[in-house]
Amino acid sequence: MTYEPQPRTEPVPTARTPIEPPRTAPLPVVRPGQTGGGIADAAGADAALADPRARHSVRGWPRLLALAVAVVGVAGLVACWRLIVGTTRGQTWDESAYAGALYGRNTLWRLAEPVLDVVSVGFVVVVLGAAALIALARRRWGLVLQVAVLVGGANVTTQLLKHQLLERPEVGVATENVRNTLPSGHTTVGASVSIALLLVVPRRLRPVVALLGATYTVLTGISTLVGQWHRPSDVLAALFVVLAWSGLVLALTPRSGLDRDGSHGTAGTAVATTLLVVAFAVSAALAYGVLSGALTWSAEPETRDYLSAGALVAAVTAAVFGLVLLTRQATARGSALHR
Repeated sequence: MTYEPQPRTEPVPTARTPIEPPRTAPLPVVRPGQTGGGIADAAGADAALADPRARHSVRGWPRLLALAVAVVGVAGLVACWRLIVGTTRGQTWDESAYAGALYGRNTLWRLAEPVLDVVSVGFVVVVLGAAALIALARRRWGLVLQVAVLVGGANVTTQLLKHQLLERPEVGVATENVRNTLPSGHTTVGASVSIALLLVVPRRLRPVVALLGATYTVLTGISTLVGQWHRPSDVLAALFVVLAWSGLVLALTPRSGLDRDGSHGTAGTAVATTLLVVAFAVSAALAYGVLSGALTWSAEPETRDYLSAGALVAAVTAAVFGLVLLTRQATARGSALHR
């Protein structure tokens, strides 16, 4: 009896027969001098995904919003010069409010003088240094340049406009000071350093800094009116100068200025914005009521104009800080590059 070998067949997989896993392709070998498609590229991709800022850039519409804010600042500055300083009616109100500062000056000056004494070159250096340290501690290198451009640009612009470029026109209004005093240097310093801190602090703290900065700026601006250091137009012009520079630097927000989590601080921003809007509405309504004659009481015209000037300064300050807060929050939220 002879044995004949049977032909060999492959086993049919069953529930008890393990199926061999598919073979994977071998990893590519990267030779010296070769680039692309290797392990180095994979590591670079993982590193990019690990850093949220490396995957995001500033979106387009917040930059356009910031540019629009800068345009509003320039338009406000031009309006102050042409409508208040450049017209008889405007200068009459300006000088009347300036004269009205004598009302209650002895009492108010005790409060205003310490506020104005704070503003100095040393004060600017200290605040700028603090802002730079905050930005460096957060590893936001571009913010250091932003705050330097904001504070430097706004204050240099104010000094050039006041001492070199503008001359107060003669329109037949009697005045004690024929020299141009627009814009206010103290108000420019107070507003610019406050917004500088607003730019560098974390997202959650910006609403608080905006409210504190607006309060300090209002106190500084009104204190210059109390001491008769400036006319109302000077203070308003300074606020618009700072707004213009704020919009410009925010339009150039670098990638290092983005927030890692843009969802934080939404509630705080809403609350702060609401408070600033209410402050703007109340102050603007008071200024309009006094200027239009809707609000009347037994007081000298100079006193009424003085009150309307203070209310107008408060309204513009609230609008400036509200716009800057919203614009900063918008420019700090990036969009993913891989989308």
